[in-house]
Amino acid sequence: MVWLRHLSASLDESPEVVGGKAHGLVLLHRLGLLVPPAFVVTTSACRAFLHDGVVPDGLLDELASAVESLGTPLVSVRSGAAVSMPGMMDTILNVRADGVAEAVQSVFTSWHTPRARTYRTLHDIPHDLGTAVIVQQMVFGDRDGHSGSGVAFSRNPDTGAAVPFGEVLFGHQGQDVVSGTSLTHPLTALADREPEVWQELQAALGVVEGHYRDACYVEFTYESGTLWLLQVRPGRFAGAAAVRLAVDLVDEGVLTRDEALLRVSPAHLKHVRTPRIALAGQEVLARGLGVCPGVATGRIAVTADAAVRMALDGPVVLVRPETSPDDIRGLAAATGVVTARGGPASHAAVVARSMGKPGVVGVAALEVGEDAVTAGGRRLGVGAVVSIDGTSGDVVLGEAPVVTGEAAGHLTRLLEWADAVVGEAVVETAVVETAVGEAAVAETAAGETAVAETAVGEAAVGEAAVAETAVGEAAVGETAAGEAAVAERAVGETAVGKTAVAETAVGEAAVAQTAVGKTAVGETAVRETAAGEAAVAERAVGETALPGGLGRDEAERLGAAHALLRRT
Repeated sequence: MVWLRHLSASLDESPEVVGGKAHGLVLLHRLGLLVPPAFVVTTSACRAFLHDGVVPDGLLDELASAVESLGTPLVSVRSGAAVSMPGMMDTILNVRADGVAEAVQSVFTSWHTPRARTYRTLHDIPHDLGTAVIVQQMVFGDRDGHSGSGVAFSRNPDTGAAVPFGEVLFGHQGQDVVSGTSLTHPLTALADREPEVWQELQAALGVVEGHYRDACYVEFTYESGTLWLLQVRPGRFAGAAAVRLAVDLVDEGVLTRDEALLRVSPAHLKHVRTPRIALAGQEVLARGLGVCPGVATGRIAVTADAAVRMALDGPVVLVRPETSPDDIRGLAAATGVVTARGGPASHAAVVARSMGKPGVVGVAALEVGEDAVTAGGRRLGVGAVVSIDGTSGDVVLGEAPVVTGEAAGHLTRLLEWADAVVGEAVVETAVVETAVGEAAVAETAAGETAVAETAVGEAAVGEAAVAETAVGEAAVGETAAGEAAVAERAVGETAVGKTAVAETAVGEAAVAQTAVGKTAVGETAVRETAAGEAAVAERAVGETALPGGLGRDEAERLGAAHALLRRT
């Protein structure tokens, strides 16, 4: 097939071809987990359609054949770009076989909707990638009393705690979960309602975690007690959750310490000391579910357009019954978001996390009107100032004081590992510098020894010459013995000679003393040089240790370890 690929364990295509969602479904097949039969229309088909404005040649025939091979009367048609764009493009459920081509074109066209373009601009996603389209057999979470849908993280995405986290709707389709229009239940409610499905889901999360060596996220539907997985990806935790996850995975033997350090970016640490509202003396208007840690303060805006406009004059908190993909501009402009409905997998929660903005959802006591909101029995007009706590879910009147928590034990341990990496590099640097210094000293010593041997050799030659001269003078003396005048003169010359010898000895002694002095000076110089090198070595150690030492913040300490680990 030119434009389509059937999804199976044997498919070997990149996300750039089949999209990230289809790539995840292939993984689920390989892991032996239950996935509804499906095929994918590739991103190249989408690009051809967007370029020419018509379905590319051969695609319609391929679609007809592929839908027939699924052998099901109804399918779902979902977007699936190479890069995740949650809720930004169309999803169409319960599509009959003869309506697939139109549904696929609709998904293609949604690539250029304003909300999708805005999302790509905000996240630096190229506009020319195009989306793949997954056509999949429908499974029904609303079939009977033993059916439902939900989303699940293998661990808590806000804290990193090693417990499954998510939400579920009994007797509903998955679209009802992510839209935020229905009141969901905590994922753990599945344990009481459908214990077998709960056990299967936990086992599946464990299998996927084992593959990724990371937390994971799945979307699921169970139909008449049978669990089907519809989507999977790594958890993508940030802040304190990313730190705890990395450290816990080391304790579990899944990661090494070096791998854990590289899993946490220095940027994560900027948000690890989570700001919280200091509630003492504050008027709490309402409380919901915190879905993205942090504190946001701003004036209330009740529409996306108003949020964009008001944000030009200062911080804004977007307050909505629930958000939809069409609210993306307002979410981008706001400093935080509050919704009356929805859970941890609702559109508002997912987008808030992706943007790192504090979010509170499912505020049951909140009513949103056209020009005001009502919470805690109080009516607040548009423009009133509120503060929200994305951890506790508190919504507070006015600008609330903020406190920052202390570093948790997981962060302390991670930074100790980072310091150890830097410390090991310091020791290695010092050892290398010491070895180089000792080699230089050894070469100098060898040179001085050679000079000394040369001096000794020259001295011996000089002494031999003096001895030969003495022999010659003795001969002269013996010849002159017969003649008195000559003898007397020889005696005088001998005296002169002795004096000269004495002076020579004194000179040699002086030279010897000078040599000794020079040796002493040389030894002193060597000692001073050694002391200097020691001081340089100590300074080098100090400078190398500085990035991981006191006085540097956590992000710099981790960054220093990152730089060293990437070089090895």
